[in-house]
Amino acid sequence: MVEGSRSDNGSLARTTDGERSQQRPCTPPELAVAPDAVINLELGDPTMYEAFWKEAGERTAVVIPGWRGMSYFSDAGGLCWFLEPEFEREVRRLHRLVGNAAVDGYHLVVGTGATQLSQAAIYALSPADANHPIGVVSPAPYYSAYAPQTDLLLSGFYRWAGDANAMGGDSHIELVCSPNNPDGAIREAVLSSKPGKAIHDLVYYWPQYTPITGTAAHDIMLFTMSKITGHAGTRLGWALVKDLEVAKKMTYFVDRSTIGVSRDSQLRAAKILTLVSDAYDDDKDTRRLFDFAQRCMADRWQALRATVASTGMFSLPEETSGYCTFTKQIVPAYPAFAWLRCEKESVENCRELLRGHGVLAQGGELFGGDARCVRVNMLERDGVFDVLIQRLSSIE
Repeated sequence: MVEGSRSDNGSLARTTDGERSQQRPCTPPELAVAPDAVINLELGDPTMYEAFWKEAGERTAVVIPGWRGMSYFSDAGGLCWFLEPEFEREVRRLHRLVGNAAVDGYHLVVGTGATQLSQAAIYALSPADANHPIGVVSPAPYYSAYAPQTDLLLSGFYRWAGDANAMGGDSHIELVCSPNNPDGAIREAVLSSKPGKAIHDLVYYWPQYTPITGTAAHDIMLFTMSKITGHAGTRLGWALVKDLEVAKKMTYFVDRSTIGVSRDSQLRAAKILTLVSDAYDDDKDTRRLFDFAQRCMADRWQALRATVASTGMFSLPEETSGYCTFTKQIVPAYPAFAWLRCEKESVENCRELLRGHGVLAQGGELFGGDARCVRVNMLERDGVFDVLIQRLSSIE
């Protein structure tokens, strides 16, 4: 395929260096970054998506009358009684469109982001009659928030137990993040746990980040608005849960911890997801979210890999690619984070090296990894990303 060409559904796999300098697709021009500013890439703030939604304009506006949604209940008779029917309908529609997760035969539980739902799932899978807390594990490098989130409540049911690769047996709950945060690797469970003892964190399993190679059909699958559309501020995620009793326990956890989830956020999210899906149902609509995001990610990864190769100071995981059933073409993976390793022998702490050049990133130790590695957010505005490239290029 020629670089810059489109598939039948309008997706773009790559851009050229010349196109990058001319397009600047991911940031409004008024949000420039001062040359001497410290840039914070520690978190996964997805502000890259602002430009797309500004272009969408009033099409995603939602007006909520003062009398609407005053009750705690969205569906008093439903399993997840605080789940808005409009939101559930659009979530299932989007998964069927993209083909990344099975929805038929699954219960949908909504939560305040995937963070709350991961805790709800751990709670639901933990045996209540055990003599000691069950261990929660994930293969290193693992998402840095797993450990503190798991141990925050000092639960007598479960506790953080570390790297799944160092464990044996089936007496653990495994968190499987795929594509993985921080390194973008595609993962399967590494422990031979009993059925239902794995929680699949699939928040990055969308076509702007990785080829959709098949329809995931795990027992528990977690997703979030922030990594699909960039709407981190809605604080909204969902779980697709196969087992009815597990779904009930997860709903109970959300009920007891926050008495449900914002109905207003769900209505806004439903409107946003409607626009995303409608664009792919209309052959004439060129304002397609996944196309926009894939162009941005391809552009950024091309620039980052070129910079890393030219400096010789750093290394990145090898680029992978695969056939994407959504775009119907072979495309590379463009992870939401860069797992950057410092290769200079005299540097033992890559986080401190970057800090000295005005770049804040999370150190590898937080992920159960090496201090010579850092995780860098790839979803910031264009101006921030450009400063990152400039500063990496200047490090000797």
